[in-house]
Amino acid sequence: QRIIGRFIVDFYCASARLVIELDGSQHYEPQGLAYDAERSQFLMSLGLEILRFSNRDIDRDFRGVCTQIDLIIRKRLQGPLSHLR
Repeated sequence: QRIIGRFIVDFYCASARLVIELDGSQHYEPQGLAYDAERSQFLMSLGLEILRFSNRDIDRDFRGVCTQIDLIIRKRLQGPLSHLR
């Protein structure tokens, strides 16, 4: 976990400017949805991309989730601003 501003994110890859969130059932309740929207808006204002996976995604297709994360990281590391890293 990593603190960014006043928020705690599950996983953070600084070089790819990527946040990865693993969401349990509380994230789909009204209060959780509102909090996540506020947090996402803040994180995106910093130029971060947010990937969200439900616990169900992890349980049913762990390999697919890992593949998706790998693809996004590779894409972001090779993006138009990669020369600035």
